[in-house]
Amino acid sequence: MLAGALLAAAAPLSVLAQGTADAALLEQLKAVEADPARLDAALRQGAKLSAFCANCHGSNGNSTHDETPNLAGQNTHYLLVQMQKFATGQRRYEFMQGLINAMSASERISMVLFYARQPVTTRQPKDAALVKKGKDYYMRVCMRCHGADGKGSQTYARLAGQQTPYVTLALTRYRDRTGERIDPLMADSTKLLTDQDIQAVAAYVSSMR
Repeated sequence: MLAGALLAAAAPLSVLAQGTADAALLEQLKAVEADPARLDAALRQGAKLSAFCANCHGSNGNSTHDETPNLAGQNTHYLLVQMQKFATGQRRYEFMQGLINAMSASERISMVLFYARQPVTTRQPKDAALVKKGKDYYMRVCMRCHGADGKGSQTYARLAGQQTPYVTLALTRYRDRTGERIDPLMADSTKLLTDQDIQAVAAYVSSMR
C-alpha cells in the first residue's frame, strides 16, 4: 500500500489523526506484539518498508546523517505517537508528513516494531571529561523521565546511543524554545544549560549502550 500510495501521491486520512483512534491503534500494536505469528509477519513487513526511510534513518534505523535521529531501539509506543504528530502536523516536516500519511495503520505498526528491535550502533566517546560532566547532569535531571539507562519508556524517548549532533540540536531548541517541539517540561529541564553543558549531555547519552 505504501509504495502505491507514494507513487500516486495519495495521502489518505491518518488513522491516528482521528483523535479517538489513538487508543485503538495502540491496542492493535499490543495485540500484534502478543501474537508470535502476527509479530513475525509485521517484522518482515517493517523490514521491507524501512527501505523508504533508509536514506535518512539508515537501513536498520541507525541514522546516516548526524542531525537525523536514530530510530533503532526506540520504544514502540513513543515512536508511534511521534508518527501521529507528523501525520497531524503537530510536528512539521513536509516529507515525513506525506510519507506517514501514505501508510496504513498496519504499516505504521510494522515500522515501529521493526525499528524497536534493531540494535543501536553506539559510538565511543572521545572526551572522557565531557562525558563525565554530561553524566552528572543527566543523573540529576534527565534520568527521572528517560531512565538511568537512557532507554526511556513507552512515554519518553530512548536516548541511549542517539546521535550526538541530533541531541545537541534538540536540547538547544528546547532550551531556546525554538523549532517545532516546544515542551514545557523539557524547556524547564534545559533552561539553565550552557552550550557546553548541552554538548556534555549529548556526548554522554550518545555513549550509553
